[in-house]
Amino acid sequence: MMNLEKLSAQLDHHSLVALPITEKELCERYEALYTGAVNDVLREHALLDQALPHEILPLRLEMKAAGIAFTIRSSRNPSIQGEMIKRAEMLDDMPTNCMVIWDTGGEQEAAHWGEVMTASAIARGARGAVIDGGLRDTMQVLAQNFPVFHRYRTSNGTLGRCKIIDYNVPVKIGKVIIYPGDLIFADVDGAVVVPREMAFLVLERAESIRKNENEIRSWVKEGFSAKEVVNRGGYF
Repeated sequence: MMNLEKLSAQLDHHSLVALPITEKELCERYEALYTGAVNDVLREHALLDQALPHEILPLRLEMKAAGIAFTIRSSRNPSIQGEMIKRAEMLDDMPTNCMVIWDTGGEQEAAHWGEVMTASAIARGARGAVIDGGLRDTMQVLAQNFPVFHRYRTSNGTLGRCKIIDYNVPVKIGKVIIYPGDLIFADVDGAVVVPREMAFLVLERAESIRKNENEIRSWVKEGFSAKEVVNRGGYF
């Protein structure tokens, strides 16, 4: 018999680590950064696969959002029985400062997010949504100025095509396992997942990288050669 207790403990019983600052402050400070700096810090910790698939992009180029992962998992299913109840429960359970993360199980025919979902998320205090699937009601979503990151657009609704299996559970998108409570940061270059227990450490280091890069830019503008910049501790 295989012993799966350790794996189950990691995947199925993930506890929230306390943060030294409020979730609101954490998210706002991340939003002052850019995903490249955050990803570079994760690389320093040998975490090379924290970016979500590059096909997931913002609805508008300037959209940027950081939030605490509120996960949703759905799959292909033509049945509609119980779907509206499950969907309503999910929307009511969204916490303030969350980032909706939707694992569609590879379903690529339906629009998993739209106008009313957006309005409901805003009412709950969500900061954005990352959908590994489709979007519709595009103009109405844009009018609400809510950051949405998605794979594609279609007029197909979800009813009769897929159903929500569960929410606020671990999900996997691309190579990344995302736990409820992780920090999600997304901008024009895509979305990156920061494990909750590292979120504050990564934040502080990324803020220092931003300061360093401002200094590097000043050296370049002053006319230093590339080699001189590297000798001063800079990089390209």
